[in-house]
Amino acid sequence: MAAKLYLVPSTLGEFASLATLPQATLEVVRELDHWIVETPKQARRFLQAAGVVLRQRTLDFKVLDEHTPDSRLPDLLAPTLGGANLGVLCDAGCPAIADPGARLVRLAHAHSVSVVPLIGPSAILLALMGSGLNGQRFVFHGYLPIDPAERTRALRGLERTSAALDQTQIAIETPYRNNQLLDALLKVCALDTQLCIAADLTLPGQYIETRRIREWRTFRPNLNKRPTVFLINAAH
Repeated sequence: MAAKLYLVPSTLGEFASLATLPQATLEVVRELDHWIVETPKQARRFLQAAGVVLRQRTLDFKVLDEHTPDSRLPDLLAPTLGGANLGVLCDAGCPAIADPGARLVRLAHAHSVSVVPLIGPSAILLALMGSGLNGQRFVFHGYLPIDPAERTRALRGLERTSAALDQTQIAIETPYRNNQLLDALLKVCALDTQLCIAADLTLPGQYIETRRIREWRTFRPNLNKRPTVFLINAAH
């Protein structure tokens, strides 16, 4: 049987319950010996929680993160070409979504390696589901520019597109810069634009709320160091 590349979702935070992952996904996790991970220490913690007895297994971990050059990808994929199944695991959520794993998946397709995405939580989709904003037309932009002037231009462009197409615009930020992005949204966006803030999804402190910008200006949650998804829709 040909080897497969399994894309393994992880929980969305250190205190998230494994109940967010179906049994079928956990069963695959417990069988894999070769792993491509973002952070080995965090991967080991996840695998132990999933029921993998590490002291009884010799697991092969290789790192794929934002600093991994493309020249390393063939070596990372090598186990599948040698007949062994391979798992891809990012620190939180689904591999290859807002994650460098997409490059490895593309290489797997080029080598006719079967790619198997497994079921698990995606903060982006959970936020969209809980927002009440348009789930028929939406765009995920990942991280917006850090430079204030560039970020302002990006937000104005997103808002114009959203208004013209009734399209939900989705973005994330490094958790310690969440409050700066919220400040920019409240300063730049029109008063009637709808903004959903979805923080700590699947975690004990989960928070999802959609309000218009005018309302958020009088109620500003502290999002510092809380994994957060921001969604706007400017259609009236």
